[in-house]
Amino acid sequence: MTAIRIMGILNVTPDSFSDGGQFDSEASACIQAEALIASGADILDIGGESTRPFAEPVSQEEELHRVIPAIRSIRRSYSIPISIDTTKGEVARQALKAGADIINDISALHKDPDMLTLVQETSVPVIIMHMQGTPGEMQVNPHYDDVVAEIIEFFQERLDWLESGGVSRKRMILDPGIGFGKTLAHNLSILKHLAEFKGLGCPLLLGHSRKRFIGDITGLEVTDRDLPTAVVSALTAGSGVDIIRVHNVAATRQALQMAAAIDEAE
Repeated sequence: MTAIRIMGILNVTPDSFSDGGQFDSEASACIQAEALIASGADILDIGGESTRPFAEPVSQEEELHRVIPAIRSIRRSYSIPISIDTTKGEVARQALKAGADIINDISALHKDPDMLTLVQETSVPVIIMHMQGTPGEMQVNPHYDDVVAEIIEFFQERLDWLESGGVSRKRMILDPGIGFGKTLAHNLSILKHLAEFKGLGCPLLLGHSRKRFIGDITGLEVTDRDLPTAVVSALTAGSGVDIIRVHNVAATRQALQMAAAIDEAE
């Protein structure tokens, strides 16, 4: 089993589904960043716009106001890689200038044409995610004939498009988008067949932390879902996942340690 990097989630928003309002000041964001790093985070993913189901979009100015001070402050104290979670090219551009190292675009560079321009101008890694629809309506009635095959087809189209624009697929990280326009059955199928995405030749990111499908199965409220989140992390660790994006870094680190010990046993 190859070493899996843990991406700690830091939402500087008032309305994210799990931790909205908890870290939406520069001081609280820095305190949480310190806690995530101390727990073993390998990457921090900073976002200033909620992408929960039925979320309302925020302006570019408001998103910049939320994320840039946090990134600057964290970068002054820590060298940990920082990912900017945004669909807006200018937000990503300013975030990179402030010290971010990775672009995480849930729209897979569909939403803002300026994002492609930025990606072409830089050499940073880029996370592209699959989503059916938009956050405002993605969970209304998601449908697939074959969810895994259709996501793979989507990624292949995106990779071909990026390569035609001069962007190497070696920079791309793929996120199948657990919970983004998927039913419970779709999410479980993706998790069961994660290894199939590795055929595209890119690193794979899994973002399942505290999501609704876990609550559908366990009946647990959002803030009580860290244990089943860690279980999913451990169960999928052997599927070729390279990065796991979570809220509770410590629990995930422990789950991955156990999974690795079992995998390496005689």
